This record gives sequence, C-alpha cells and structure tokens, in this order.
Amino acid sequence: MTFIIAEIAQAHNGSLGMAHAYVDAVAKTGCDAIKFQTHIAEAESSIHEPFRVQFSTQDSTRMAYWKRMEFSLDQWKEIKAHCDDVGLEFMSSPFSNAAVDLLEEVGVKRYKVGSGEVSNFVLLERIAQTKKPIIISSGMSSLSELDATIDFLKKRKVQYSILQCTTAYPTIPEQYGLNMISELKHRYETTIGFSDHSSEVATCIAARTLGAEILEFHTVFDKEMFGPDVTSSLTMKQTKELVQSIRNLDIAFQHPVKKDNTENFDHLKAIFEKSLAINKDLKKGHIINFSDLETKKPKGYGISANQYETILGKRLNKDLDKWSFLNENDITKE
Repeated sequence: MTFIIAEIAQAHNGSLGMAHAYVDAVAKTGCDAIKFQTHIAEAESSIHEPFRVQFSTQDSTRMAYWKRMEFSLDQWKEIKAHCDDVGLEFMSSPFSNAAVDLLEEVGVKRYKVGSGEVSNFVLLERIAQTKKPIIISSGMSSLSELDATIDFLKKRKVQYSILQCTTAYPTIPEQYGLNMISELKHRYETTIGFSDHSSEVATCIAARTLGAEILEFHTVFDKEMFGPDVTSSLTMKQTKELVQSIRNLDIAFQHPVKKDNTENFDHLKAIFEKSLAINKDLKKGHIINFSDLETKKPKGYGISANQYETILGKRLNKDLDKWSFLNENDITKE
C-alpha cells in the first residue's frame, strides 16, 4: 500500500493548539502519517539567513521566525501522543543535530530529510547513528549529489528511500519531474516516492500511477491562510479526495485484469452485443449487400455482427420484412 504523508510543516504558525487541530483533521482524511518540522533556531540558523518568501511582517529575521515555530520537548511529546491516539504516525523533519536529539526523546519511527539537508553529512551522520530509516527528498539535488549521499548512507548501512521533488512553491507542470520516478528507481534500486508542491490532487495520482510508493504533500485548512507553504498545499477536502483515489489505485494495482478470458462478461455480452438485421423489406432471391444491413440487440437472435462479411453476396431464400433479424436459415446454401 502507498505510504501517504500529510505535511503540516509550519502551517500551525507556532500555535500548539493549531498543531493539535491539524492532527485531528489529518486523521479524518485517511493519511498514514502527519509530518511536522522540528526547528531549534539557534542550532540551525543565524540572523544572516534570508527569507525564502518575505511573507511575515511580525518576524524581523528568518531566525526569529524559526524561533516562533519552536515547540518544547514536552509539547512535541504531547503532539506525538495525540498522533498515536488517532492512528497517525508522527513524523518530523529535523534541521539540526539538536533536533534529532529531541526527536529521539519524543520517539520517531523514521526520519524525513528535507531537500536542503541532503548534502548535510553532519546531520545525516547523526541520523545514521539512530539506526532508523531515512526518507530523502531530492528537491535541490543533482544526481551526482544524490550519488554521494546514497554512498554515505550505504557505508553506514542505513535503510533509505528517495522522493522525487522539485523545490518550487508551487511547482508548475513543467517542473513536476514525474519522469524521475522510474529513473530514480532504476538508478538506486530502492523505494521511490514523490514529494509534491503543486497544490493539485492530480499530481500525486499521476505519481502513484508511475510507480511512487510514498506520497508526501503539504496540507492546510484553507488556501487563504498565513504561511510560506500555503500556495503549495492541498486543503483537507482535497487531501481526503486524494487519499481515496490513491487507495483505489492500490486496490487496482493489486488486481490486474486479464483480457484473455471474458467468461465473467457472458451475460452482459448477450445483452449489449448485437445480431445482424436488415434495414428494408427484401424479397426472396435478393442478393445481400452491405447497405441492406443493420445490427440489433440482443446477441444470439441473428448472425453475429462480427460475421457480416460471410453473408455478403449471398441470396435470400425467403421474403424478409424490414428490421427482421438475419439468420443462416434465411440464406440459400450454395
């Protein structure tokens, strides 16, 4: 089954209550996991870090923004317990070794490494020490950079998977990179997924169809909300629609249809398929041509429609009324 991750990131805007509200909302969509980001401003940033998007007027610096996004260890434990209660796997991306230390105390099953941290071997070393699986987002990485990272993880015997991702908010169709799903799977022979920033349900559906086994996307309550990722997010309604579509695809892929046996359709074929008929009054001795023919339901009351060529040029042995079915016993045996 596809592993589906709803990313909250900073959509909670630093509000613990909002973070809990997102846990409840995501649980109702059918996602497998909910992912936050664990920021410890002083460990990961400085006053020199610029804003990616200058969306906030209340934070004088990017570092100040990260500070406002922080939760304490006890608060993270509270969020994790809430996730456990509603059946969601709690996930959070760390952006510093200190954040990994914190998340180890909270208790996480695996780590998701954001696009900007793929070549941060210090962070990867700390995560590798936990012996837990890593999901890597490839948004800003070249294949050569990914090669180096995968080699680093292999040497440490870390279980890893990779998400095709484009770091653009929102991504436009020309940037999806859906072709990379098969390329990454072939190159690294591991589980490949898709991290989406398109704000469109169809993108993840396409990714699943092309072989993505993990799907991650941002979700918000409303696309008019405050925050840097809102334009790249799905609403809860869209998230629920997406999850249902993906679950249906999972079922479909587990039940391949074979076209070499149509016995299950015999009853329907008898109803929908047609028999040959004539479209005008015809006299005995008339030589049948294509312009005399029509087809009518149901099958079995006349010669099968797919056999019409066998009676062209044949002679009628009786008069037939318009719209009569045409059978073998209506034709002279020659």
